[in-house]
Amino acid sequence: MAGKKITNSSGIEVKELYTEPSGMTELPGEFPYTRGIQKDMYRGKPWTMRQYAGFSTAEESNKRYHYLLSQGTMGLSVAFDLPTQIGYDSDHELAEGEVGKVGVAIDSLKDIETLFDGIQLKDITTSMTINATASILLAMYIALAKKQGADLKQISGTIQNDILKEYAARGTYIYPPAPSMRLITDIFEYCSKEVPKWNTISISGYHIREAGSTAVQELAFTLANGKTYLKAALEKGLDINVFAKRLSFFFNCHNNFFEEIAKFRAARRMWAHITKELGATDAGAQKLRFHTQTGGSTLTAQQPMNNIVRVGMQAMAAVLGGTQSLHTNGYDEALSLPTEAAAKIALRTQQIIAFESGVTDTVDPLAGSYFIEALTNEIETGAQVYIDKIDAMGGSVKAIENDYMQQEIAAAAYQYQNDIESGERVLVGVNKFIQAEAVADSVFRVNDSIRRKQTEQLICLKEERNKAEVRLALQNLAVAAKGTDNLMPYILTAVESYATLGEIADTLRDIFGEY
Repeated sequence: MAGKKITNSSGIEVKELYTEPSGMTELPGEFPYTRGIQKDMYRGKPWTMRQYAGFSTAEESNKRYHYLLSQGTMGLSVAFDLPTQIGYDSDHELAEGEVGKVGVAIDSLKDIETLFDGIQLKDITTSMTINATASILLAMYIALAKKQGADLKQISGTIQNDILKEYAARGTYIYPPAPSMRLITDIFEYCSKEVPKWNTISISGYHIREAGSTAVQELAFTLANGKTYLKAALEKGLDINVFAKRLSFFFNCHNNFFEEIAKFRAARRMWAHITKELGATDAGAQKLRFHTQTGGSTLTAQQPMNNIVRVGMQAMAAVLGGTQSLHTNGYDEALSLPTEAAAKIALRTQQIIAFESGVTDTVDPLAGSYFIEALTNEIETGAQVYIDKIDAMGGSVKAIENDYMQQEIAAAAYQYQNDIESGERVLVGVNKFIQAEAVADSVFRVNDSIRRKQTEQLICLKEERNKAEVRLALQNLAVAAKGTDNLMPYILTAVESYATLGEIADTLRDIFGEY
């Protein structure tokens, strides 16, 4: 704990903080937070070990959540299937072949009740990787918390809710940018009053990096998007010292160890200056809090056990960079969703770093390294050039509409692929140190019968629920969407009447159109 004496294996005392001989005057927990957002960082408490999971039906995912909680995971992180992400029920024709495949299928509040069966929402924090339909999934979570009798002022967690990176890099958007931004700021406003401990957005660089960007581009485009969200909330009349405390970030961690550490340090410093320039005076509103996931696109299907080393190295870089929570990928994820064994090794990787490596004993252990400090400065400079260009275009929405971010990411991805194919860049087991391998047999498969099961449940749900109540809730939502009211209360009422995700998304499609 803070103030406790810590010694290494030789009995030498490890101090909480080192400032000499580099002569650094900046301290952790102080503006601009390059060295960390807390004074004592992991000496106080470790980062949250939050393993991302979700597949098949709500019942199956619920079993995996109970397993992860029993193994020592500290927070849940929900992956949703593609139909859920883009607002289609499991029985929609476009959902065929995708139900339950890359995440859990959620069609209504009934599924959320099953997903968290036996789990008290007041006792955990939950992260939900959902964007275009974030308002609906958040409403379902709030509805369940209410049914469990939880105090909404105390429940905490995060929804990704970052639509700008969907247009730039990932693709699971539904509505045009303007109504999408309205939904996001409606969530900011609603949660600041009703669910004040909820993180209303996780501004994501992760998918920008997965799409092929460089570390500098990931940082620049993420912070530029963050700046756009800040400005949108300010235009709505929200107080930056209140809502900015509920913004969090989500970064990727790739293989270049020192580059990643420097990226995280630069991110905190840059965000502190961005928020201050936009009027934030409260320290909590200036601090960049972030979740990290190890790099999915760095994992190889060839010699998959090598990925355990890659994930370990990336996790260590995230910790040395000062992450607030961390997900470690399974070594088999280039082949399939992670098996239970791979998920356990991924979690154990974090636990070994936390409790055996000694890196948590002092704050920002690499501060003062000539290389780390220079690299932090250089990454900041490179990212600022991009942000200035985006500002000159009129912000992220304009940059995305002009195809600027997409083109920059595509060029970087093309360059990387060329470097692999030419051998300029070594990828162990892929273009060097290759060996003949048998086809992987122990991969995780999700059966297509899930769609039939979800469809049967939808038929039952539509028979049992109060049809007039559903119709009225959806009509009221449509009227509100045509006006300027905050949409969250209307979505919550619809969810509580057991309107389906698809029905709610379609109601908004009719008003907003599709992009």
